[in-house]
Amino acid sequence: MRSLGDELQMLMTDTQEIDGGLLSSLLSDEAFWPSEPRTIAETGLTECVIESLVLKFLLVTGTTSGRKVAENTALPFGLLDEVLTSLRTRQMIVHAGSAPFNDYYYTLTERGREFALAFQQACSYVGPAPVPLMDYIISVEAQAIGVEAIRRAHLQEALAGISVDDDLFELLGPAVNSGAGLFLYGTPGNGKSTLAKRLTRCFGQQIWLPHALIEDGQIIKIFDASYHKEVKSGESSFLKAKEFDRRWVKIQRPTVVVGGELTMDSLEIRHDHRTNISEASLQMKSNCGCLLIDDFGRQRVAPVELLNRWIVPLEGGHDFLTLSTGKKIQVPFDQLVIFSTNLDPCDLVDEAFLRRIPYKIEIHDPDEQEFHQLFEIYTGELGCSYDAEVVEYVLETYYRRADRPMRRCHPRDILIQIKNHCTYNDLPFELRREYVEAVARSYFTVVFDNLGH
Repeated sequence: MRSLGDELQMLMTDTQEIDGGLLSSLLSDEAFWPSEPRTIAETGLTECVIESLVLKFLLVTGTTSGRKVAENTALPFGLLDEVLTSLRTRQMIVHAGSAPFNDYYYTLTERGREFALAFQQACSYVGPAPVPLMDYIISVEAQAIGVEAIRRAHLQEALAGISVDDDLFELLGPAVNSGAGLFLYGTPGNGKSTLAKRLTRCFGQQIWLPHALIEDGQIIKIFDASYHKEVKSGESSFLKAKEFDRRWVKIQRPTVVVGGELTMDSLEIRHDHRTNISEASLQMKSNCGCLLIDDFGRQRVAPVELLNRWIVPLEGGHDFLTLSTGKKIQVPFDQLVIFSTNLDPCDLVDEAFLRRIPYKIEIHDPDEQEFHQLFEIYTGELGCSYDAEVVEYVLETYYRRADRPMRRCHPRDILIQIKNHCTYNDLPFELRREYVEAVARSYFTVVFDNLGH
């Protein structure tokens, strides 16, 4: 019978090297599919790591069925039954009654509780079993944004429903296809952030992402609901047709957006010393997608310091991060990095770094024809009729006479304010002159004139 010290020592050692199980899950069409593990060896984890997750879950829940334990750890019940039997044999857990579907309810013994508390002190993570770091690296390489070249049709589909002039469209295509970083710069309110988010769609809609990783005995949470949108199994018939490793979650290809709150600390693996759980860096969370640095130049960290941090990853396609144990790991750096700024890139960084960001694209103000198109797009989205005469009135009264520059956000903002005005006054939502006049005073005078625009 293994001692508590032996169990903890096993938990903190390196996890087993990946065997051919995950490699075989790379399908012939080069799509990535995390196949369901049939044995403990195929999980790439030690038995001790799995046992620690089971015991900690029982410590939290008290008494629960074997299938509930399997659901929480995201491991197949058949595989976990072997672990539960071993824990029973070693008097860590006992049956607390029969459960439906040939299952049992389990609870901790005093000995099991002692081990569970020790495991919890070593790392309080309770949830889906982690996957080895190498499995994650393989998944990124298989689902990378540069696996297939982007064609004109892909970009057209990604930008459908927003206004992009022909010159800008021609510049964006090669920039996205490069997979390298790019600057989007220009005056505020012209849709730089919206455009950046749409560009992610060029690379395909969905990828697989693990809930958590394990390396050098450290658990690193990578799935983040604030950045990753899960694709429910009911949305894909393929998910029903084939079993998959439930330690992985299918998500929409991510667009991670960070603004003025960005710090250097968020670019590293962050370790919580109270829980001994680590959190993946923003680069890892945005792998296989897009990382948008919005309003670049206004972060708490100096632009030069931030860009110097990324010189090597942008050139090499990989990043070096440090675990809480001091071990350095190499992880993929595979995302389209977009710097969106209202400032000229030359005022932010030096020539050496600009060479490493090969594409610098200025987003200009819309012309009057595009302004009409924007009103037509947003009236359709918000649910009222487009009226070209009213748009001409807006242009003449609030732009030409006032010598005010047009911004792409203005049509949307004006229509939203009109909708709010109509809702409040129990009026039908329509694009009418009197409604424009009702909202113009607050929108143009306060927001723009007083700010010097």
